Amino acid sequence: MSVRRVMGTEIEYGVSVPGQPGANPMVTSSQVVNAYGARPELTRGGRARWDYEEESPLRDARGFSYSGALYDPAEALADEDLGLANVILTNGARLYVDHAHPEYSTPEVTNPRDVVLWDKAGERVMAEASRRAATIPGSHVIHLYKNNTDNKGASYGAHENYLMRRSTPFSDIVVHLTPFFVTRQIVCGAGRVGIGQDGSTPGFQISQRADFFEVEVGLETTLKRPIINTRDEPHADADKYRRLHVIIGDANLSEISTYFKVGATSLVLAMIEEKALPGDLGIADPVSELKAVSHDPSLKHLIRMRDGRRLTALDIQWAFYERARAFAEARRGEDSTEEITFDVLDRWESILDRLGRDPGLCADELDWVAKLRLLEGYRERESLGWASHKLQLVDLQYSDVRPEKGLYHRLVARGSMKTLFDEDEVRRAMVEPPDDTRAYFRGRCLAQYASEVVAASWDSVIFDIGRESLVRVPMMEPERGTKKHVGALFDRCASAKDLLEAITSG
Repeated sequence: MSVRRVMGTEIEYGVSVPGQPGANPMVTSSQVVNAYGARPELTRGGRARWDYEEESPLRDARGFSYSGALYDPAEALADEDLGLANVILTNGARLYVDHAHPEYSTPEVTNPRDVVLWDKAGERVMAEASRRAATIPGSHVIHLYKNNTDNKGASYGAHENYLMRRSTPFSDIVVHLTPFFVTRQIVCGAGRVGIGQDGSTPGFQISQRADFFEVEVGLETTLKRPIINTRDEPHADADKYRRLHVIIGDANLSEISTYFKVGATSLVLAMIEEKALPGDLGIADPVSELKAVSHDPSLKHLIRMRDGRRLTALDIQWAFYERARAFAEARRGEDSTEEITFDVLDRWESILDRLGRDPGLCADELDWVAKLRLLEGYRERESLGWASHKLQLVDLQYSDVRPEKGLYHRLVARGSMKTLFDEDEVRRAMVEPPDDTRAYFRGRCLAQYASEVVAASWDSVIFDIGRESLVRVPMMEPERGTKKHVGALFDRCASAKDLLEAITSG
């Protein structure tokens, strides 16, 4: 087993309209999404809508469904009627308005490198969308930020999704992932000026999201946020798969942080599925320790374990790393993504070693360390205390998606931040889907038969080819509909009608 599994990210972006404090965030977010949706390749013959028919966000992984009003797909349809935007992109991704923020969901991919690539493409999509929105007559400049809080008490999500075996007991996921999630922030935290949900207590912390979590396990994503989210909506064959919906991560700009985040998590999930982890890393009070770890950039905080031990976050991450290394070594030669698996492990080991010696040694790879170094430079030059609002502005500017303005992008431009991909690769991923999941089928359909696709979702594409009724093509297996499976069909089928006839005749 390795890091290979079907996965992806979904990121809500912060939005502001300079000089317009009363701007409606839902309207502003819709302007951003619609501006990008007006690209010619997305509007030929009309624009496909998102199909909500199969969505079931109130189903809980613990074996029951809510009947309350946490979420109703009908509300999403009503939002569309109100003009809120929802665009399906030719790269297989989804761009839409969620909770008054523009959100980009990557296409499904099968390895951590591809998560980074299509997640990074989402940043470029958002930058272009904001530029396009500003060119509309009568509109105002809109700024977008890849961050997680407005420092006024509100937080917005950076979620991960991992397809897992349905046969894996959910209780096993909770036992092992909880200590991993509490401590992985020391590698993939985005860094934040201010302590507390509203950031009113002066200081710097490792994670932007930690202060917003209140319970260990639960279904909610916006109130009483849980460390382990129980939403059971696989968007695939529910008898075989569950989709682990992870809401506890930060929105990373660092490609290394994102790579570690999804790569190490995927390895831990593989160990959980194989029952290869002992249950000896239980934390006595995970919610309070999550915050305490975030509030201590020195990484010296001692976490109280259920067995009475006191361990640092580094100690716990070292324990997960050592078990993952032994797990992967024992299975060499079993998977095509072995090279990526051991690259993740090598980077994991190197980062933990350097964090233990001096976190500053990771300033060219990890968001929170890079941001802290920038902030400490400002503090020294201008004699600023942590209560200074100037530091919050620097924090915000780090996450600006505009390449010419964002401080993260400036670090990359001057060689002070390591990357995994060049700009040409990222630009291609803005329009082209991954080859090895059903996202290839979805993206190619949108690119090639836009006028005949009326709707799509993660697990189906709906066509209007002039028949009495619409034609739905189900895609319940995420690793079907790949370039290997259907690439030749797209090359020879001039219309969606031709494609459907070829599929059904085969």
